[in-house]
Amino acid sequence: MNYRIEKDSMGEIKVENNKLWGAQTQRSYENFPQGLATIPLEQIKSLVIVKKAAALVNNKQGKLSHEFKEAIVAACDKVLAGGFEDQFPLTVYQTGSGTQTNMNVNEVLAHLANEILGENLIHPNDHVNMSQSTNDVFPTAMHLTSLRIIKEDLLNEIEKISEEFYNKANDFEGIIKTGRTHLQDATPLRLSDEIRTYGDLIKRDGSYIEESSKALNFLAIGGTAVGTGLNTKKGYDTKMAETLSKLTGLDLKADTNKFLQLSCKHDLAKVHGAIKILASDLLKIAEDLRFLSSGPRTGIGELTIPSNEPGSSIMPGKVNPTQIEMLAMICLEVMANDQVITMANSLGQLELNAYMPLIIYKMVDSVKILSKGLNSFNLHLVRGLVANEEKIKENLDKSLMLVTSLSPYIGYDKASELAKFAHLNKLSLREANAKLGFVTDDNFIKIVDPEKMV
Repeated sequence: MNYRIEKDSMGEIKVENNKLWGAQTQRSYENFPQGLATIPLEQIKSLVIVKKAAALVNNKQGKLSHEFKEAIVAACDKVLAGGFEDQFPLTVYQTGSGTQTNMNVNEVLAHLANEILGENLIHPNDHVNMSQSTNDVFPTAMHLTSLRIIKEDLLNEIEKISEEFYNKANDFEGIIKTGRTHLQDATPLRLSDEIRTYGDLIKRDGSYIEESSKALNFLAIGGTAVGTGLNTKKGYDTKMAETLSKLTGLDLKADTNKFLQLSCKHDLAKVHGAIKILASDLLKIAEDLRFLSSGPRTGIGELTIPSNEPGSSIMPGKVNPTQIEMLAMICLEVMANDQVITMANSLGQLELNAYMPLIIYKMVDSVKILSKGLNSFNLHLVRGLVANEEKIKENLDKSLMLVTSLSPYIGYDKASELAKFAHLNKLSLREANAKLGFVTDDNFIKIVDPEKMV
């Protein structure tokens, strides 16, 4: 293996020639656990965007030469175009500020910029990190990362699956089924209303997430080490927010309280809390569909889900609700991630939260798995959902809770007596009424009409 010698404030260290990083990245790589979760590439991309914006603003403010600005911007564009993913190997489980990853990005960009210049002129700290500290750069990138993936991935999938539930509700118009409360028979409802509710629930959760995400428009950038803006020129923070807005298409602003942005991650906790609500609602929907599709012969069986793959290694012909199980596991992980983010936010000490790599790792994980899970659930379950009308009618006809419509005519006590008599003697309500004679058969047919009960 061929090595070169890199230097930093602690001295010399060997770095493989095919690596673009420098001494600080190498020390981090050697000192922290390897082969574990790495900083998400989405966060790396956001850090690179911040570096690009900083080069542009520092040049406009007269701190960085045109030549150096052009080289740094070109290096950023090369990384953003892809192909350098292996140059960012550091684990999430590093310093809680993300300093090693910030330096990893600085060193790679400096290396590429120097290749462009043909000389070793650009320094990772002095030039790529100019007017910055990890403490304001990393949380700024966290906001960019979260905003981008929520907007580009999660909200799109939320819109698609809610629309698919609406489509299914339209397909199921006119089908009346028995309702269930406490997992016991209840009064009837339209299947279309039940399914449309799932679409509304997901859509509203998407609105909560979108509204909560507006808090992430406010950035820490310009706060540098502790929030005072040391080593920046006046107006740097607002110019950075304006430049980042242009580069990302997001509506970004410099927070007036940088101390808050450095020391607290409550905005990220707030947004993830809304994502957790989506996960909890999706789990409810998944479990509903599990019950309604159970069977196919000895369960409820009112809905038929697609047969995507064999369900058993021993039982021939068995098909399991695998998409439901997949989504349920994702929802559980998202809810667990929320607990981690909540605790990590609460543990920020004094002027800095030192759990940022973990927070962004969990945020990216939640958004990615939910987005992909929703896509799969939509394609492989919701679109293929079929109403088993024969089973629905059978269950509705057997339901004792249709007796509720008789209560205004014969009173609660007699209606209860009728239901119990029918259940005890294994009769239909109509057959039980014929024996007890509470109303005429003609009136029973007119009153106990599921069409009129929904």
